[in-house]
Amino acid sequence: MGVSKTEFFTEEQNEIANLFKAMSHPARIAIVQYLLSVDSCICGDIVNELPLAQPTVSQHLKELKNANIIKGTIEGTAICYCLNPEIIKKIESYFGNISNHLSQKCC
Repeated sequence: MGVSKTEFFTEEQNEIANLFKAMSHPARIAIVQYLLSVDSCICGDIVNELPLAQPTVSQHLKELKNANIIKGTIEGTAICYCLNPEIIKKIESYFGNISNHLSQKCC
């Protein structure tokens, strides 16, 4: 696989690309959708919602957490996850800018 040459792109472009990369798996989309439907949850709750083994779910959670899309807090022996509102607003803003641009122009 070739080098991505990220140094040629802006910090914002690299940040958005990393967010989309972290979201680019259906299991991660399912996790985000599940977290949207609840205030917060424990990893075991997510495992019960997905047709995946616990280690696989944990790996997907790790990817989302590394991208700061989700946050985790320790509650006893479990980790409770929730969406990171700051990052969700960045994603929303990115798509909002695209939508605004498209509504003003026609091809």
